[in-house]
Amino acid sequence: MLFRQAGVFHTNYAADRALFPIAADRWMIGILLIIGLAAPFVVNSLYLSSYLLPLLVWTAGALGLNLILGWAGQFHLGYAAVMGIGAYATVHANKAGIPWEIAILIGGATASIIGIGFAFAALRVKGLYLALSTLALQFVMDWTISHVPAISGGTQATLQAPDIRLLGQPITSDAGLYYVAFVWCILVTSFMLNLRRTALGRALVAVREKDFAAAVIGVNSFYFKLVAFATSSFIGGVTGAILIGTFYHAVTPEQFSVDVSIQALAMVIVGGLGSIIGSYFGAAFILLMPGAMNSLISWAAIRFGFSLSIETLAHLPQALYGALIIGFLLVEPLGLGKIYKNVRDYLLVWPFGYVKK
Repeated sequence: MLFRQAGVFHTNYAADRALFPIAADRWMIGILLIIGLAAPFVVNSLYLSSYLLPLLVWTAGALGLNLILGWAGQFHLGYAAVMGIGAYATVHANKAGIPWEIAILIGGATASIIGIGFAFAALRVKGLYLALSTLALQFVMDWTISHVPAISGGTQATLQAPDIRLLGQPITSDAGLYYVAFVWCILVTSFMLNLRRTALGRALVAVREKDFAAAVIGVNSFYFKLVAFATSSFIGGVTGAILIGTFYHAVTPEQFSVDVSIQALAMVIVGGLGSIIGSYFGAAFILLMPGAMNSLISWAAIRFGFSLSIETLAHLPQALYGALIIGFLLVEPLGLGKIYKNVRDYLLVWPFGYVKK
């Protein structure tokens, strides 16, 4: 009886609308926050900067994509382009002498404006046509960034990103950069948690389920789709800027190619559409599982005396990784977040007999 509901009394609307009415959920959130805050003091610097930091940044990116894909139900295959727009705009604004705190807002606003401009054309179509339209955005932005020297410096150019400075103080340590990513991930998560309880969140869900039915009850589907694109693009733009500032420290067109858009889409689908905790699971699965599979296969080959060629070692982990994704989706098509929800729902009533019915 881990998730006890005893003592939870719905005596007013505020208590009924609480984010975490069950004490076990609050304890779990508190423990995770403590672990996140203490990570720089207990985790090796290499693991902190190579695994935990990008995991937090990409989780924020997956949440932003989940807003448009899971909440509003609109396909988006050009999310990496949105992140690239925010990254380049932030770097250029920072180089022009604008403080970093304002520069990332400029990067997010730039990504949001371009996302809205594209959405006006893209949202006149639906389904696979919308997916192809957003994919066209990706290719257009790839070409524009690569071939306009004023943006990227050229096809093969690398644009160095200035150091992050908060309130005039440079942030160069691994712990400092980690906390920047940590705070941004918490902010995006808090926004998404509260979005579900707002009129905007309910309108987006109505549009996702059936936009014609939403229009009948007075929901302007086109307007709310634009809002979803704008908000998702803003989150993606700021996330791209933070990814450059905390992890890459330099920006190139290849960092935001179509492959990265597919990777972000995989995070959302594997984690679960519309699931906040699923975005965490999906980002962790997509980012960490390939390395874990490589280490596991190398260890098994040494342990059991297998003789594997270099080519096999290079491709076998990817094949097993893909098979693992398919296996997860076969077990639960709604993603890892739904698997967690199923376990939690079971524990809500365990160990009583009617659980087995």
